[in-house]
Amino acid sequence: MPEITAKNRRIMSWIAIVIGLLMAAVVPFIVQTSLERVLRGLIAHVEAGNPAFASGIKLFDLFYPVWRALIFVAGVALIVISREIKKGEVWSYPLSMALFALPGIGGMFMFLPYVSWVDGFPLPMIISLIGLAGFWSFILLPQGEKAEKLARFGALTFIGMLTTHAFTIGVGAQRTMMTRPGYPLYQDFTWWLFNWVGEVNWAAAVLLFLSIPLLAVGRRRGWWLAVIGTVAILAIDIPTQFFRTKTLDYLYGALLGAGVLVFTIVPYFKQRLLNEAREETEQASLAGAMD
Repeated sequence: MPEITAKNRRIMSWIAIVIGLLMAAVVPFIVQTSLERVLRGLIAHVEAGNPAFASGIKLFDLFYPVWRALIFVAGVALIVISREIKKGEVWSYPLSMALFALPGIGGMFMFLPYVSWVDGFPLPMIISLIGLAGFWSFILLPQGEKAEKLARFGALTFIGMLTTHAFTIGVGAQRTMMTRPGYPLYQDFTWWLFNWVGEVNWAAAVLLFLSIPLLAVGRRRGWWLAVIGTVAILAIDIPTQFFRTKTLDYLYGALLGAGVLVFTIVPYFKQRLLNEAREETEQASLAGAMD
């Protein structure tokens, strides 16, 4: 766990409680309101003569509630571990970062369909901001040099954004696959490529999410998970953009991936992102205990 003063641990504990309460008691109602508005907009679009979008009704009716459940459990968890955060328990910091990331990622996923089918203020953005408030404050409150905080802030924020985008690409691919011409067969390479890119992005999103709590405490294995997930996305999104030219979604994924690599590969940021001295000390202690 990063070095954190007793005062800041108390602040972080209260942040966990407040945001946990919002995630458990407020976010579920925002999700339901958002879902119903998205479904109404999408149903109207389908009835207007766009049957290819009908699959989105089932998918959003599945994934919005799934994210609601994940965020609810994460909120409860933050409240439960708030006392351990105050005590400075080592495991509580990376776990908190993972829990804060869930509404940040899930809210942004729900935001994208919302702005496509609903006019007015995007309610799911509130969900993202709730998570990001905790996520960013837990990056900034621990002690450390400004350069280290900048590296961690940039890397973890871009990883979260890429995770959201990768998850959304996977859902979009499934939506299109469910209403493709000739279903369940594939007309040509571009159709099964669409399926391929979606599921690769889903697999990479898992690696990226797992990297967040590890990189939050400067662990090299978290760095590897982030880099592997990002390179996998770049390897599939860049060529796919040349075949699926009607959308720039894969270009956006590549740009977000480039952002992740800047904060993980560039030596200036990498040196400040990783806490190799502490990791070597812990490994030496573990080796000594095993001897």
